[in-house]
Amino acid sequence: MATSHSKNALDKLNKKLDEKQQGALIPFSKFLETLRNDPYPVFRNIFHLFYDFVHYYLPKGVEEYPDDPETINFKDYDCTKLLVEGADHPFFVDRLFANKLVRLTDSLKRGVQQNKVYLFEGPHGSGKSTFLNNLLDKFEEYTNTPKGVAYEVIWKIDKKKLGWSPNKLENIIQDALQIDGCEKKDCPEPPKPGKPLTSNSEYLEVPCPSHDNPILLIPKHHRKEFLEDLIKDTKFKEELFNTKEYEWVFKKEPCTICTSLYQALLDKLSSPAEVFNMLFTRKYSFNKRLGEGISVFNAGDEQQRSDVVTNQAIQNQLAELFGDSNKVRYIYSRYAKTNNGIYALMDIKDSNVHRLKNLHGIISEGVHKVEDLEENVESLFLAVINPEDKEDLEKEKMKAFSDRLEYIRQPYVLDYKTEAEIYKSTFGKQIENHFLPRVLNNFAKVIIASRLNVRSDALVDWLGNTSQYNRYCDENKLLLKMSLYTGVIPQWLSEEHRKSFTANIRRKLILEEAEKEGFKGFSGRETLALFDEFYSAYAKKGQLVNMTNLMKFFNRDELRSKIPRSFIESLKNLYDYNIVQEMKESLYYYNEKKISTEIQNYLFAINFDVSEGTKVKCVYTGENLELTNDFFDTIEIRILGAHTGSSARKAFREYTQKEYTSKTLTQEIQIEGKKITETMLYKNLFGKYVYNLKENVLDPLIENLNFRNSIKDYGTKAFDTYDKKIKGDVEYLINNLTKKFGYTKEGASQVCVYIIDNHLAKKFS
Repeated sequence: MATSHSKNALDKLNKKLDEKQQGALIPFSKFLETLRNDPYPVFRNIFHLFYDFVHYYLPKGVEEYPDDPETINFKDYDCTKLLVEGADHPFFVDRLFANKLVRLTDSLKRGVQQNKVYLFEGPHGSGKSTFLNNLLDKFEEYTNTPKGVAYEVIWKIDKKKLGWSPNKLENIIQDALQIDGCEKKDCPEPPKPGKPLTSNSEYLEVPCPSHDNPILLIPKHHRKEFLEDLIKDTKFKEELFNTKEYEWVFKKEPCTICTSLYQALLDKLSSPAEVFNMLFTRKYSFNKRLGEGISVFNAGDEQQRSDVVTNQAIQNQLAELFGDSNKVRYIYSRYAKTNNGIYALMDIKDSNVHRLKNLHGIISEGVHKVEDLEENVESLFLAVINPEDKEDLEKEKMKAFSDRLEYIRQPYVLDYKTEAEIYKSTFGKQIENHFLPRVLNNFAKVIIASRLNVRSDALVDWLGNTSQYNRYCDENKLLLKMSLYTGVIPQWLSEEHRKSFTANIRRKLILEEAEKEGFKGFSGRETLALFDEFYSAYAKKGQLVNMTNLMKFFNRDELRSKIPRSFIESLKNLYDYNIVQEMKESLYYYNEKKISTEIQNYLFAINFDVSEGTKVKCVYTGENLELTNDFFDTIEIRILGAHTGSSARKAFREYTQKEYTSKTLTQEIQIEGKKITETMLYKNLFGKYVYNLKENVLDPLIENLNFRNSIKDYGTKAFDTYDKKIKGDVEYLINNLTKKFGYTKEGASQVCVYIIDNHLAKKFS
């Protein structure tokens, strides 16, 4: 006998299972009320549902430079909830691929690219299968949430209204049990009948194997008028009747089973209302393991001898009710199970080559022949493929099918930040504690460099063959490209090249050239083995892994052969440059109010003629200004740097004045109501001013031996012996390095001594 505790536990479980139960039948009339109150979820085909699914788990994309007029909407999408959280094997998406995935889902929703197979093409070890499996698992999870609900048709036929009675069943049973006039009482072991006996239930439930959207059961020529009367949301109706993504609502027909069943019932009952009373809906239950709504085939899965499926018990009852076994034929194909769902092929080889070929007619016409019946199939067809299998496929004489195959290139990761996240996921987030800041990312950059093409026409068109960045960039500008692939324009890029980084250059570099990269170099599996070796060798107790360790590790012939020439040396130069900037940033004190006042005065003053020696009162600060060349030169040198010539300062002043009058004043201040300190021009000038002031902050300290020794002694008793001013500077420096840049106190001290001993401040002055 069950105890009260076990009964309570079982009751609680049953309640939760009931809440999640997907098969509850909803009368068609009640379904229409749901549609009337909230039409959006009902009018979603698989492409629209897939779009909603991706964006449900994908936060809004972030653009680092939202006011950039040359933007190409290359955004940072966080795919953690979509492909990492809850996955047995997390898949990390770099920025390039995430943007491709978003563009694909956007086009699917608009209805412009539906009659295709989408093949994710990538080299071995790029994680294609992991990506697709995680995506499908998360899609199934989404469809079990209130946001992901979809509906399908199920018929619940009242057999008594069609003339059926339990007496008929008794007669059938008696007939089946008759043997040469021998009744059951005389025959202890009667033979089994030749076909399944009819159920004695008063109702016959007939599920639509094609998972038809219930709205398709409204006759097509009445559908628009019906929905016009039913839906109260006028904004949604406007979209429904006039956009391509909803064309299917008015063009699609229900499956042949539902069509013939509707007509057979109408013939019997002579009343559409009576027919609709037998029409029910339920939530479409997607289940990858059962192949319902999501079917996944591996290359080694054997093909079924027959694609035709039936249910003899249902067919027998239909034949009895309508008196004709051909009136409603309950047969369908295996493709019906993924109608309004997803059909996926893992690797196009062996049996999956034949499966892909068999999709030709379905993709082209949206129709599949089941014996002499036509079956509508509208599924999202996805597949993964290796480059060599793509070549074999193209030899299979599939030219007529080629325009139906859309390849989405899925290379090795090309975003060093994502690459580093893979290491942390595989080996544990604690590995970061064993590295000096930037060094873990630099390991990832070496790996990415092996995957990039050395030659870039887009970079040459943009920068020419300039050598001005050789102090912090490699000769092929791969380090610049890597930064741009993460959405960041480096600070060391000149103002001239920032301005000439146009939308056309960005499209050519990020959308076109990136498509040809990531199919060579270190694979994902190779990289994890290398990182394991590197981490085991250098992550010792009491030591932080540094750039010297990294350079030593990759200085091996078998590794250097995959890495572009002089790349690692250039990577070290960029690292040195960045840590010098961090040290300057951490040591610098500045009077923000004074800088702000000077920039506001400057922006107001550039609109007046200097030659007249004009005296004006700034409307932003209230200060009286005497406009002389010295006034402008002093501020411009602080903004642009001491080495900027007079002609460059003049050109800068003219450009700034034009920006101020054409955008800052007339648009941002007068139309948008912004304060001068909130405008884009002010923020840019403020950043440049602060940056150039920082450049010289180390000069009075870097040659001071006591400054260097006090850093080395920081955290020991010896530190107390130094001058109060030096101790204050060092404490301020170390604290800022830990707060702003993630150093430990030991790491901050270590990197500062490295900068001083290698004279890096002078190198990058």
